[in-house]
Amino acid sequence: MIKSTLIHNIAKKQPHLTQKDVEAAVNIILDKITDELSKGGQIYIRRFGSFSARKRKAIMGRNPQNGQAVLIKERYVVHFKTANELKLRINELSKQYPIKKE
Repeated sequence: MIKSTLIHNIAKKQPHLTQKDVEAAVNIILDKITDELSKGGQIYIRRFGSFSARKRKAIMGRNPQNGQAVLIKERYVVHFKTANELKLRINELSKQYPIKKE
């Protein structure tokens, strides 16, 4: 699902809200998550999971085109840990609706 589909689905389920209001709310939530992670903070969403920024060390990699060694610089990556309730729900739903592999 892409962001515009998410906004459309929420607007359909909440007819008292306009599509623009839903879009603004989704954008605010995503901006706040991004801001908190960029400050090194963590986000906990009960029954969904938690997001955190983790430092990944610099490593030597390889250019797949020519095999040359390339330094991959130290960087931060977003880590997501699934809440147990979400894991259970996904496993139950996957029995009814098999997950498509792309």
